[in-house]
Amino acid sequence: MIIVLKPDATEEQKEKLKEKIKGLGFDIHESTGKERTIIGVIGGNVNILMELGIETYPGVERVIRVLKPYKLVSRDFHPEDTIIDVNGVKIGGGHFAVIAGPCSVESEKQIVEVAKAVKEAGAHMLRGGAFKPRTSPYSFRGLEKEGIRLLLLAKKETGLPIVTELMDPRDIDLFEEVDVIQIGTRNMQNYRLLTEVGKLDKPVILKRGYAATIEEWLLAAEYIASEGNNKIILCERGIRTYETATRNTMDISAIPLVKQLSHLPVISDPSHGTGRWDLVEPMALASVAAGADGLIIEVHNNPQEALSDGPQSLKPKRFRELMEKVRKIAPVVGSELV
Repeated sequence: MIIVLKPDATEEQKEKLKEKIKGLGFDIHESTGKERTIIGVIGGNVNILMELGIETYPGVERVIRVLKPYKLVSRDFHPEDTIIDVNGVKIGGGHFAVIAGPCSVESEKQIVEVAKAVKEAGAHMLRGGAFKPRTSPYSFRGLEKEGIRLLLLAKKETGLPIVTELMDPRDIDLFEEVDVIQIGTRNMQNYRLLTEVGKLDKPVILKRGYAATIEEWLLAAEYIASEGNNKIILCERGIRTYETATRNTMDISAIPLVKQLSHLPVISDPSHGTGRWDLVEPMALASVAAGADGLIIEVHNNPQEALSDGPQSLKPKRFRELMEKVRKIAPVVGSELV
């Protein structure tokens, strides 16, 4: 249930209403916009509140019964776009950001060189995998703690905020200095992990599961939000279909659809979405045109020698060319690319 307060509702009226609702065993999530304050009521039997006639309480404008299974990430609860701020880099609400870097952190030389190259091209954040979920246990699975150290070194060299994937809640302490935690496609429904990152005051990129429906994706985001962390960035990265010509099927339509359903920013990952470097640029530009709030692109200085995902990685020169085109398209659809 969502309770919309009148523009002139007093603080006393709001607090009395919240006290009444909490006294009945419900949880409260408050969202304050430019013109309205909205109170989300979570848990319990909402019929009890309906019978109380909450809409007649002082300061209440209207009561909306939310039928969607996800509440806090719903646009019904928060009509305005959420803007995530990462060390001054903004995503959402018309702010467009590009995250770029290699699939895996392989060495100091590699990650620092790539970091400098993507920053020079205009990237706003650096991505790189320290812990890598791989289908085969014999594939390179990342440098782990050393990988995070090297990412922090690249951050010191370039000033770029860093993004890297967390796979196990037992490793959370290692991510204290990481700017944005990524939850990968395989862990989208790892509810223990979602619950733990929900307790952090740190932005989280939540990638869509490769076999997940949009509703399941948003419910995964709800797990994070329900623990108090609203700094969630949704990432469309393609889904698994019967098509084998590409690594995944890039669901561009999910971008505008999810932005209708949710207030959270949505970014696009055409690298994983296609698995082919020659398709990254057209799908990235299509994502921008579809209203994405950002891109996450894999860039490697020597893709042929990459320890993971070389075939879908752009070389720095091609990434620079892509950024030039993104700068031209983003303003056309109302996005600000700094």
